[in-house]
Order: sequence, then structure tokens, then C-alpha cells
Amino acid sequence: MASKAIKRRPFSADTDKTSEKRMETTISDSTTEPLLESTPHEDKPKIYDAASRLDSWDWTRRECLRWLHLLSNFIAQSTRKIVNVISDFGSLLARLFGRSSATQSSQNGQTVPLNLSPIQEERLKLLRQRLDVPYDSFSCKHQDALKELWRLAYPDRELPPLKSDLWKEMGWQNSDPATDFRAGGFMSLENLIYFARNYPDSFHRLLHKADGKRAEWEYPFAAAGVNISYMLVQMLDLQSGNMSTKAALHFVRLLEDDDSAFDNLFCVAFKMLDAQWLERRASYMEFNEVMKSTRVQLEQELTIEGISSVQNMPSFYLLIGC
Repeated sequence: MASKAIKRRPFSADTDKTSEKRMETTISDSTTEPLLESTPHEDKPKIYDAASRLDSWDWTRRECLRWLHLLSNFIAQSTRKIVNVISDFGSLLARLFGRSSATQSSQNGQTVPLNLSPIQEERLKLLRQRLDVPYDSFSCKHQDALKELWRLAYPDRELPPLKSDLWKEMGWQNSDPATDFRAGGFMSLENLIYFARNYPDSFHRLLHKADGKRAEWEYPFAAAGVNISYMLVQMLDLQSGNMSTKAALHFVRLLEDDDSAFDNLFCVAFKMLDAQWLERRASYMEFNEVMKSTRVQLEQELTIEGISSVQNMPSFYLLIGC
């Protein structure tokens, strides 16, 4: 554009001055023309618009994340509330239909299953009362019971004094049997007497270690009986009163038709312990391990579906020998 104006310039001096001015203006205008039809003034709004869009997107993203967080918290809280409502509703239905294994306080301050019948509740109460009676060496009743056990164990022998080394032959650990009753109390003596009266053959075979190949260092018969009584009390939650284990809840059902369910279970447990003792070929130092495995087997048999009495338990045959 500027080169064409220079070719047409006349040689007159005045004209040269005018033309030079016009040329300078034309060249000056030409050099200020923007490239690609844009100016700096037009670029600024575009840069500002891009930055604004970026800020707007960040704000929107943060808002979305915030709402998502609030929504997730709301869902989690609602889920917990729904679960609690369903759980409470299920417990209510269980109570209404008598199928709950939960416990409630009875009149004596202990806890019993909700679905106890009056006879079960009464027999459970009497059983717990027996637990609270320690052996009293000065009680005539307790002394007579100990003498009765001796006569049942050794009907052809003379009754020894209440303190004599002869008691060790029965499996008491000292010459005074009273020192061995601490864990089981008077009820453990009653359990041994019940065993001797109702299953005399099994009682005497255990007393005299008549079955199987015995160890050189055997468990003491009478002291083992006291320990079995104590183990059963613990297994059935009788002292705590919670009756929260499956074995405890199944045992309570047996009280409906058998007021001597605990004593019968004691007899089964004793025979079961001796059978495991022989199977393991155990010796005196392994007594606690055999006791633990006996408890496990008892719990398993008590919770078998359809067991309505101790006589229905698989290991009951050990008592009657068939």
C-alpha cells in the first residue's frame, strides 16, 4: 500500500511536502493495523471470560462434592435407624410369641428365660438354692450324708471316723473329706449319693476303676465328682443367673419333665469323663484337659435338636451299659 503512493509522487517541492505528510500518515496507519483482525482490547474480555468459567466450574464441583457428602451421611444415618427399628421390631415379635432367648428378672432377683413354665421356674429356683449351700462339717445333716455315701460305696465295710485316711480310698485328697467340697459345696455330695443310688453298677465301676486299661496315676474318684459338679454349674450359667448359653437354655427345657435333670446330667458327665480318660490314655496331670473336652461334648449333646431329657442324650447309654 505504501509503495504505490511513492511511485505516484510528483516531483514538485510543495507537492513533495504534502505527499510526504500524506505518505507518513499512510505508512503510520498501515503499520498500526492489527494482525488477524484483532486488537489487544478485544483479547482482555476473552481471557477474563475463560478465568471466570474456570472459577465457576471449581465452585460448582465443590458444591457437588459437599452435597454428595451430606447425602451419603444422610443415607448412612437412615440405614442405621432402619436397622435398629427392624431389630427392635423383631425382638418385640419374639417376645410376643415366646421364642426369645433373652432373659428377664425373676422375683428372686436372678434372670430366667422368658418362656419358662411355672414348673421350670420353680425347679430352677430350687436348683439355685442348692448351689448356695456350702458343705458344713459341723452340720449333722451333712455328716449323715457323707456317712451315707460311704455305706453306698462300701456296703460291706465298717464306717470309719469322719477324719480318717480310709477316706482317701474313695478318692478324697485328704483324711478329712470336708476340705474337698469347697468348689462344689454340699450339692456335689448330693450328686455322688444320687449317682450311687440310681446307677449303682456304673458308680462302682468308676469307683473301683473297673473299665479299660488304667493309668499308673489315676484321677481320684470323689474329688473328680466334686469338680464335675462345679463344671456343670459353670457350663449352665446357674450361678450367674444369665442362662445366656445354648447349653443352658436347652438344659432348662429338661426341667419340665425331670426335676433331677442336673443330677442325671452329673452321672452322664462322670461316665463321659471316664470314657474320654481311657480313650486318651490319660494320667493325673491331664485331668483338666479331659475335663475341658468332656464339657465340650456335653454342650454339643445338650444342644442336639429333639433332646427332651437327659435319657435322650447319645452318651446316656454309658450309664446303662447298652
